[in-house]
Amino acid sequence: MENVDLNLLVSLDALLQESSVSGAARRVGLSTPAMSHALARLREQVGDPLLVRSGRGMVLTPRAVALRGQVHQLVADARRALRPERPFVAREVTRTFVVHATDYVLTVLGSPLDRMLRETAPGIGLRFVPNSLDDAALLRDADSDLAVGIYGELPQEMRTRPLLTDRFVCVVRRGHPVLGKRFTLERYVGLPHLQIAPRGTPGGYVDDVLRERGLSRTVARAVPYFLTALHLAATTDYVLTVSERIARLYAPTLGLEVLEVPLTLRPYALSLIWHPRVDGEPAHRFLRETFVGAAQAAAGERHEAARTRLDATDPTSGQGRRRVRPTTD
Repeated sequence: MENVDLNLLVSLDALLQESSVSGAARRVGLSTPAMSHALARLREQVGDPLLVRSGRGMVLTPRAVALRGQVHQLVADARRALRPERPFVAREVTRTFVVHATDYVLTVLGSPLDRMLRETAPGIGLRFVPNSLDDAALLRDADSDLAVGIYGELPQEMRTRPLLTDRFVCVVRRGHPVLGKRFTLERYVGLPHLQIAPRGTPGGYVDDVLRERGLSRTVARAVPYFLTALHLAATTDYVLTVSERIARLYAPTLGLEVLEVPLTLRPYALSLIWHPRVDGEPAHRFLRETFVGAAQAAAGERHEAARTRLDATDPTSGQGRRRVRPTTD
């Protein structure tokens, strides 16, 4: 198209991000009338109303929704290109990152990660929040910075990096009736089970594997936290199938016995996940490298053939629909 006014890109980005003329005006430091004039010119330029009235507010048209990410990236790239480059100094960073992670990650990596950051970048703060089914969307929309978890199918643009691997064991309390007997698959499925469901969804890899054998288990309690499950296992006759690293950390102090699972379960891999818009950002890259360093310090040994997700459609098994693009940073 001829006569494209690129000066309107910043206003367009603000309008698409805010879905409000007044909000967009505040975002870029214009008056509301000036932003209204920019919207009128944009409507003429794009050939679409972009924002339409809905009750007391305004909503984006389908064309505007389609443009939102592309325009935001264009403006971000332009600002990055025009920004003076200066050397990255970790000690000068004063920023808080929002990270999705389970209490397993905090237990296994928390201490080495904290020590490394205190020594190299004391101005960096970390706000940990639980994993959710919307992790990818929150990363894409810049509501969070990084996620640590077991992921398989994610939006194609997401970046991922292997962090650590682990395998499954069972834990029961000392004095549990099953101890002293051969821990068979029949006894395993006959016991009441604890399940750790960090995202709140029932079922999972163990249930998938049992189902393939024509078996099922009774989940008496499903909880979102590893430590809660371990404490419950220590005071009940439930059996808990759990990650070995955290089981062996807490078994001595909680009075738990660690048993091999009488079922063939593959190890699994935890990965770092982030959006490509921060791929080259020095502070973000530094934080990712620190996570990797903490994982190497706390859990350096690797399990072979580790799964990238805990259900029957794991891409590493050849049954998944699509792999997430990996990166080595």
